[in-house]
Amino acid sequence: MYCPIDPVRDISKRLIEQATATDDGARLIDECCTALTAAGLSLAWLSMAIRTIEPGTRGINATWRRGEKMVLEQDGSGQDRESVFKLGPIHSLLADGRRFRRWRLNGAESLQAFPLLQKLRSEGITDYVLHVVDFAPGTALIGVGIALASDCPTGFSDAGLAAFDEVLPALALVISKLSLSRTLRQTLTSYLGPQTAMRVLNGQSRRGEGKTISAALLLVDLRAFTALSEREDPQRVVEWLDEHFEALGEPVAEYGGEILKFLGDGFLAIFPAHETTEIPCGVCEKALTAATSAMQRNRALNQRRLLFDQPALHADLVLHFGRVVYGNVGTSRRLDFTVIGPAVNEASRIERLCEDTGHSLLLSDSFVGRCGRDFLSVGRFSLRGLECTQQVWTLPGPALE
Repeated sequence: MYCPIDPVRDISKRLIEQATATDDGARLIDECCTALTAAGLSLAWLSMAIRTIEPGTRGINATWRRGEKMVLEQDGSGQDRESVFKLGPIHSLLADGRRFRRWRLNGAESLQAFPLLQKLRSEGITDYVLHVVDFAPGTALIGVGIALASDCPTGFSDAGLAAFDEVLPALALVISKLSLSRTLRQTLTSYLGPQTAMRVLNGQSRRGEGKTISAALLLVDLRAFTALSEREDPQRVVEWLDEHFEALGEPVAEYGGEILKFLGDGFLAIFPAHETTEIPCGVCEKALTAATSAMQRNRALNQRRLLFDQPALHADLVLHFGRVVYGNVGTSRRLDFTVIGPAVNEASRIERLCEDTGHSLLLSDSFVGRCGRDFLSVGRFSLRGLECTQQVWTLPGPALE
């Protein structure tokens, strides 16, 4: 089949124009493939593989099939996924230092080394073409693999492949732009949290720029971690620390909070309260549920640890409520998006009472006053830097840790 050059150039033009106006990559690529098919390219299947730097994800696979919607899939990390990748055509191409190859699947060529191509042949694919396009160095986004397949009995025509070659630079440019946009969002989300990442992406990135908000604060600290790190292998300690952060941190996100920063062997999370007059406070209830769930998961993790003769790490948690400045602090070259204010200091002072009082969960008077349930008084304490004593509370019943 013959692909007229003018329609193909029009496809490239529309790709670039739309890529500046949207980050909906699935729609853009779907429209591109549909347009190529309408222009005469015998395209039955197109796939793209892009590396990412997202935690726990090796890459993104995008697959288009004629008559179906675009499918985006995350390719998980790990040794098993790496083994699968090494059996693929892209790895073979890169290992040979090449950036293009064509496989005629309706011929006598052996496909034993490539399970994917065997599968495509069994589905009626006759021709498979693979391009690898390199991106500019400097990030983990090293490039994209773009594969196209035909189910036409004679495969792709030379004119059809030449037409696709004309679209390829624009398509690769669009994929590069979409990949960088996604990477920017995911990287900021991984390091700042989703809510804070959106604030930065929306332009709140100037030093000294902040907003005073009311929020429930959750402060978490792993007890006796320093002593453990001094006697154990550092790499194993980091692995254990990550496991505890996972157990303690997941409930924060599940109940609408956000870990704002890690503090060595602990972290500070916030639950912004937009309606501060509501009593009982739904935000505080969610923060309390997140804290109790975190302690339960940490206890379950410690029980599993003991089965393997590994040390347990108990956590101390504090819930407090107050006004904080939520914004940027730091130097002109290095900023931190965090919360600042007396409420943060007060939560830190209360956390130091956990070991002395024998309670792994302590709640401030201001937090308890916003919850519609009964709590157990631990006593009144003088907190460093505060003129008056502070009433401190915990949950009634058996300890969770």
